[in-house]
Amino acid sequence: MKINRIGGIIAAASKKTALPLLQIGSISIIKRLVLSFQQAGIFPIVIVTGTEEFEVKYQLSGYGVIFVRNDDCEEPELFESVKIGLRYLQGKCDRMVFTPVNVPMFTSNTIRQLLAADSDIITPSYNGTGGHPIVLSEAVVPDILDFQGEGGLRSAIASLEHRRLVVPVDDPGISISIRDSGQLKERLAEHNQALLHPTVQLSLQKEHAFFNTRIKLLLYLIYDTHSVRSACTAMALSYGKAWDMLNKLEAETGFPIVDRRHGGSRGGNTTLTSQGLLFLRTWMQFEDEVFRYAQSRFSTLFHENGMLP
Repeated sequence: MKINRIGGIIAAASKKTALPLLQIGSISIIKRLVLSFQQAGIFPIVIVTGTEEFEVKYQLSGYGVIFVRNDDCEEPELFESVKIGLRYLQGKCDRMVFTPVNVPMFTSNTIRQLLAADSDIITPSYNGTGGHPIVLSEAVVPDILDFQGEGGLRSAIASLEHRRLVVPVDDPGISISIRDSGQLKERLAEHNQALLHPTVQLSLQKEHAFFNTRIKLLLYLIYDTHSVRSACTAMALSYGKAWDMLNKLEAETGFPIVDRRHGGSRGGNTTLTSQGLLFLRTWMQFEDEVFRYAQSRFSTLFHENGMLP
Protein backbone atom coordinates (compact mmCIF):
# COMPACT_ATOMS: atom_id res chain seq x y z
CA MET A 1 0.00 0.00 0.00
CA LYS A 2 1.35 3.42 -0.96
CA ILE A 3 1.72 5.99 1.75
CA ASN A 4 3.34 8.85 -0.17
CA ARG A 5 3.69 10.04 -3.76
CA ILE A 6 7.40 10.78 -4.11
CA GLY A 7 10.40 9.07 -2.53
CA GLY A 8 14.10 9.79 -2.83
CA ILE A 9 17.27 7.71 -3.11
CA ILE A 10 20.79 8.96 -2.38
CA ALA A 11 23.54 6.44 -3.19
CA ALA A 12 26.42 6.88 -0.75
CA ALA A 13 27.91 3.39 -0.45
CA SER A 14 31.06 3.07 -2.53
CA LYS A 15 34.27 2.94 -0.49
CA LYS A 16 36.24 3.90 -3.61
CA THR A 17 34.31 6.87 -4.95
CA ALA A 18 31.67 8.10 -2.48
CA LEU A 19 32.66 10.87 -0.07
CA PRO A 20 29.38 11.55 1.77
CA LEU A 21 31.01 13.51 4.59
CA LEU A 22 33.03 15.81 2.35
CA GLN A 23 32.29 19.32 3.58
CA ILE A 24 31.28 22.04 1.13
CA GLY A 25 30.66 25.30 2.90
CA SER A 26 29.72 24.50 6.48
CA ILE A 27 27.87 21.20 5.85
CA SER A 28 28.61 17.80 4.33
CA ILE A 29 27.52 16.97 0.80
CA ILE A 30 25.09 14.31 2.00
CA LYS A 31 23.40 16.77 4.37
CA ARG A 32 23.25 19.29 1.51
CA LEU A 33 21.44 16.74 -0.66
CA VAL A 34 19.00 15.77 2.11
CA LEU A 35 18.09 19.43 2.59
CA SER A 36 17.49 19.87 -1.15
CA PHE A 37 15.29 16.76 -1.25
CA GLN A 38 13.32 17.88 1.79
CA GLN A 39 12.80 21.34 0.29
CA ALA A 40 11.21 19.63 -2.69
CA GLY A 41 8.78 17.79 -0.38
CA ILE A 42 10.30 14.32 -0.84
CA PHE A 43 9.47 11.64 1.75
CA PRO A 44 10.73 9.05 2.45
CA ILE A 45 14.41 9.68 1.66
CA VAL A 46 16.49 6.50 1.49
CA ILE A 47 20.24 6.74 2.06
CA VAL A 48 22.05 3.68 0.64
CA THR A 49 25.02 3.43 2.98
CA GLY A 50 28.34 1.61 2.98
CA THR A 51 31.38 3.80 3.35
CA GLU A 52 31.56 5.80 6.59
CA GLU A 53 28.21 4.27 7.54
CA PHE A 54 28.39 5.03 11.25
CA GLU A 55 29.34 8.67 10.72
CA VAL A 56 26.65 9.17 8.06
CA LYS A 57 24.00 7.79 10.43
CA TYR A 58 25.29 9.96 13.25
CA GLN A 59 25.07 13.13 11.13
CA LEU A 60 21.62 12.39 9.74
CA SER A 61 19.89 10.49 12.55
CA GLY A 62 17.74 13.53 13.35
CA TYR A 63 16.84 14.35 9.74
CA GLY A 64 14.06 11.81 9.24
CA VAL A 65 15.83 9.65 6.65
CA ILE A 66 15.98 5.88 6.18
CA PHE A 67 19.28 3.98 6.05
CA VAL A 68 19.65 0.88 3.87
CA ARG A 69 23.04 -0.80 3.61
CA ASN A 70 24.78 -1.99 0.43
CA ASP A 71 26.99 -4.88 1.55
CA ASP A 72 28.98 -4.82 -1.73
CA CYS A 73 30.36 -1.33 -1.19
CA GLU A 74 33.94 -2.48 -1.88
CA GLU A 75 33.16 -2.92 -5.58
CA PRO A 76 31.87 -0.43 -8.16
CA GLU A 77 28.36 -0.36 -6.76
CA LEU A 78 26.35 2.57 -8.07
CA PHE A 79 23.85 0.54 -10.09
CA GLU A 80 23.46 -1.97 -7.26
CA SER A 81 22.78 0.92 -4.89
CA VAL A 82 20.14 2.21 -7.32
CA LYS A 83 18.51 -1.20 -7.32
CA ILE A 84 18.60 -1.46 -3.52
CA GLY A 85 16.89 1.92 -3.22
CA LEU A 86 14.31 1.10 -5.88
CA ARG A 87 13.49 -2.25 -4.29
CA TYR A 88 12.91 -0.51 -0.98
CA LEU A 89 10.59 2.14 -2.46
CA GLN A 90 8.84 -0.17 -4.93
CA GLY A 91 5.13 -0.22 -4.15
CA LYS A 92 5.45 2.66 -1.68
CA CYS A 93 5.68 5.66 -4.03
CA ASP A 94 4.42 6.72 -7.45
CA ARG A 95 7.80 8.25 -8.36
CA MET A 96 11.38 8.06 -7.13
CA VAL A 97 14.09 10.73 -7.37
CA PHE A 98 17.64 9.34 -7.54
CA THR A 99 21.10 10.88 -7.26
CA PRO A 100 24.58 9.69 -6.35
CA VAL A 101 25.99 11.51 -3.33
CA ASN A 102 28.88 12.92 -5.34
CA VAL A 103 26.67 15.29 -7.37
CA PRO A 104 25.44 17.56 -4.56
CA MET A 105 24.94 20.99 -6.15
CA PHE A 106 21.62 20.88 -8.02
CA THR A 107 18.78 22.81 -6.41
CA SER A 108 15.36 21.94 -5.06
CA ASN A 109 13.86 24.11 -7.81
CA THR A 110 15.41 21.75 -10.35
CA ILE A 111 13.86 18.77 -8.56
CA ARG A 112 10.46 20.46 -8.63
CA GLN A 113 10.87 21.29 -12.32
CA LEU A 114 11.61 17.64 -13.12
CA LEU A 115 8.69 16.43 -11.02
CA ALA A 116 6.39 18.77 -12.94
CA ALA A 117 7.20 16.89 -16.16
CA ASP A 118 5.33 13.77 -17.22
CA SER A 119 7.28 10.71 -18.33
CA ASP A 120 8.44 7.38 -16.96
CA ILE A 121 12.07 8.55 -16.96
CA ILE A 122 12.97 12.22 -16.60
CA THR A 123 16.54 13.47 -16.78
CA PRO A 124 17.84 17.06 -16.64
CA SER A 125 20.05 18.80 -19.17
CA TYR A 126 22.07 22.00 -18.82
CA ASN A 127 23.47 23.45 -22.07
CA GLY A 128 23.24 20.02 -23.67
CA THR A 129 24.94 18.16 -20.80
CA GLY A 130 22.98 15.63 -18.79
CA GLY A 131 23.20 15.03 -15.07
CA HIS A 132 21.28 14.32 -11.87
CA PRO A 133 18.83 13.92 -10.27
CA ILE A 134 16.83 11.38 -12.27
CA VAL A 135 13.10 10.88 -11.76
CA LEU A 136 11.67 7.39 -12.30
CA SER A 137 8.03 6.36 -12.29
CA GLU A 138 6.95 3.14 -10.59
CA ALA A 139 5.99 1.78 -14.03
CA VAL A 140 9.62 1.66 -15.17
CA VAL A 141 11.14 0.29 -11.96
CA PRO A 142 10.68 -3.43 -12.87
CA ASP A 143 12.52 -2.89 -16.18
CA ILE A 144 15.47 -1.25 -14.43
CA LEU A 145 15.60 -3.92 -11.73
CA ASP A 146 15.61 -6.63 -14.43
CA PHE A 147 18.37 -5.01 -16.52
CA GLN A 148 21.46 -7.25 -16.57
CA GLY A 149 23.64 -5.63 -19.24
CA GLU A 150 26.86 -3.73 -18.74
CA GLY A 151 27.03 0.01 -18.30
CA GLY A 152 24.87 0.28 -15.18
CA LEU A 153 22.05 2.79 -14.84
CA ARG A 154 23.15 4.75 -17.91
CA SER A 155 22.72 1.68 -20.13
CA ALA A 156 19.50 0.67 -18.42
CA ILE A 157 18.02 4.09 -19.18
CA ALA A 158 19.37 3.98 -22.76
CA SER A 159 17.53 0.69 -23.28
CA LEU A 160 14.33 2.53 -22.33
CA GLU A 161 15.01 5.68 -24.36
CA HIS A 162 11.49 5.71 -25.81
CA ARG A 163 10.18 6.25 -22.28
CA ARG A 164 12.58 9.06 -21.36
CA LEU A 165 12.05 12.82 -21.38
CA VAL A 166 15.01 15.19 -21.22
CA VAL A 167 14.12 18.45 -19.44
CA PRO A 168 16.36 21.53 -20.02
CA VAL A 169 17.11 23.28 -16.72
CA ASP A 170 19.00 26.43 -15.81
CA ASP A 171 21.14 24.67 -13.22
CA PRO A 172 24.82 23.86 -13.83
CA GLY A 173 24.80 21.95 -10.55
CA ILE A 174 23.23 18.90 -12.22
CA SER A 175 26.63 17.84 -13.57
CA ILE A 176 29.12 19.29 -11.07
CA SER A 177 31.00 16.43 -9.43
CA ILE A 178 32.96 16.64 -6.19
CA ARG A 179 36.03 15.93 -8.31
CA ASP A 180 35.85 19.48 -9.64
CA SER A 181 36.72 21.52 -6.55
CA GLY A 182 36.93 24.77 -8.54
CA GLN A 183 33.37 24.52 -9.85
CA LEU A 184 32.13 23.48 -6.42
CA LYS A 185 33.54 26.65 -4.88
CA GLU A 186 32.17 28.81 -7.69
CA ARG A 187 28.73 27.28 -7.26
CA LEU A 188 28.64 27.39 -3.45
CA ALA A 189 27.23 30.90 -2.91
CA GLU A 190 24.45 30.37 -5.47
CA HIS A 191 23.59 26.96 -4.06
CA ASN A 192 23.46 28.34 -0.52
CA GLN A 193 21.04 31.00 -1.77
CA ALA A 194 18.91 28.23 -3.28
CA LEU A 195 18.89 26.46 0.10
CA LEU A 196 17.25 29.53 1.65
CA HIS A 197 13.77 28.46 2.67
CA PRO A 198 11.34 28.77 5.55
CA THR A 199 11.73 25.95 8.04
CA VAL A 200 8.43 24.74 9.41
CA GLN A 201 8.98 22.43 12.38
CA LEU A 202 5.58 20.87 12.96
CA SER A 203 4.77 19.00 16.14
CA LEU A 204 1.80 18.08 18.27
CA GLN A 205 1.84 19.02 21.92
CA LYS A 206 -0.18 19.52 25.06
CA GLU A 207 2.05 20.48 27.96
CA HIS A 208 4.98 19.06 25.99
CA ALA A 209 5.54 17.97 22.37
CA PHE A 210 4.72 14.30 21.81
CA PHE A 211 4.73 13.97 18.01
CA ASN A 212 7.27 15.28 15.50
CA THR A 213 9.11 14.35 12.30
CA ARG A 214 11.13 11.60 13.95
CA ILE A 215 8.10 9.85 15.41
CA LYS A 216 6.39 10.18 12.03
CA LEU A 217 9.27 8.25 10.46
CA LEU A 218 9.10 5.64 13.23
CA LEU A 219 5.40 5.02 12.51
CA TYR A 220 6.08 4.88 8.77
CA LEU A 221 8.80 2.26 9.27
CA ILE A 222 6.67 0.17 11.65
CA TYR A 223 3.94 0.25 8.99
CA ASP A 224 6.49 -0.92 6.42
CA THR A 225 8.48 -3.51 8.40
CA HIS A 226 5.95 -4.71 11.03
CA SER A 227 8.79 -4.51 13.52
CA VAL A 228 9.91 -1.85 15.98
CA ARG A 229 13.41 -3.29 16.04
CA SER A 230 13.74 -3.18 12.24
CA ALA A 231 12.36 0.35 12.21
CA CYS A 232 14.98 1.40 14.77
CA THR A 233 17.78 -0.09 12.68
CA ALA A 234 16.60 1.75 9.58
CA MET A 235 16.49 5.14 11.30
CA ALA A 236 19.40 4.81 13.76
CA LEU A 237 17.17 4.99 16.85
CA SER A 238 17.57 3.01 20.05
CA TYR A 239 14.94 0.35 20.73
CA GLY A 240 14.17 1.62 24.23
CA LYS A 241 13.78 5.20 23.03
CA ALA A 242 11.38 4.06 20.31
CA TRP A 243 9.06 2.41 22.82
CA ASP A 244 9.21 5.47 25.05
CA MET A 245 8.06 7.58 22.10
CA LEU A 246 5.27 5.16 21.16
CA ASN A 247 3.96 4.80 24.70
CA LYS A 248 3.89 8.58 25.16
CA LEU A 249 2.11 9.05 21.82
CA GLU A 250 -0.60 6.58 22.79
CA ALA A 251 -1.03 8.15 26.22
CA GLU A 252 -1.41 11.64 24.74
CA THR A 253 -3.71 10.73 21.82
CA GLY A 254 -5.87 8.43 23.92
CA PHE A 255 -6.07 5.61 21.37
CA PRO A 256 -3.84 2.65 20.41
CA ILE A 257 -1.26 3.50 17.75
CA VAL A 258 0.45 0.11 17.45
CA ASP A 259 -0.79 -3.46 17.72
CA ARG A 260 1.69 -5.59 19.67
CA ARG A 261 1.63 -9.30 18.90
CA HIS A 262 3.97 -11.47 20.95
CA GLY A 263 5.23 -14.99 20.37
CA GLY A 264 3.61 -17.58 18.14
CA SER A 265 5.23 -19.89 15.60
CA ARG A 266 6.43 -16.94 13.53
CA GLY A 267 7.53 -14.81 16.46
CA GLY A 268 6.06 -11.48 17.45
CA ASN A 269 5.54 -8.39 15.35
CA THR A 270 4.22 -4.87 15.71
CA THR A 271 1.91 -3.14 13.25
CA LEU A 272 -0.03 0.09 13.17
CA THR A 273 -3.63 -0.12 14.28
CA SER A 274 -6.27 1.23 11.91
CA GLN A 275 -6.38 4.37 14.07
CA GLY A 276 -2.58 4.58 14.02
CA LEU A 277 -2.44 4.35 10.22
CA LEU A 278 -5.22 6.92 9.82
CA PHE A 279 -3.38 9.21 12.24
CA LEU A 280 -0.16 8.88 10.20
CA ARG A 281 -1.88 9.47 6.86
CA THR A 282 -3.80 12.47 8.18
CA TRP A 283 -0.66 14.02 9.67
CA MET A 284 1.25 13.55 6.42
CA GLN A 285 -1.54 15.21 4.44
CA PHE A 286 -1.62 18.10 6.90
CA GLU A 287 2.17 18.41 6.83
CA ASP A 288 2.24 18.44 3.03
CA GLU A 289 -0.41 21.17 2.80
CA VAL A 290 1.36 23.35 5.38
CA PHE A 291 4.72 22.81 3.65
CA ARG A 292 3.36 23.79 0.23
CA TYR A 293 1.62 26.88 1.59
CA ALA A 294 4.71 28.01 3.52
CA GLN A 295 6.98 27.64 0.49
CA SER A 296 4.57 29.42 -1.84
CA ARG A 297 3.71 32.26 0.52
CA PHE A 298 7.34 32.82 1.50
CA SER A 299 8.38 33.09 -2.14
CA THR A 300 5.51 35.44 -3.04
CA LEU A 301 5.90 37.83 -0.11
CA PHE A 302 9.68 38.07 -0.20
CA HIS A 303 9.73 38.63 -3.95
CA GLU A 304 6.97 41.26 -3.78
CA ASN A 305 8.91 43.15 -1.12
CA GLY A 306 12.23 42.93 -2.95
CA MET A 307 13.87 40.74 -0.34
CA LEU A 308 14.69 38.00 -2.86
CA PRO A 309 15.94 38.26 -6.45
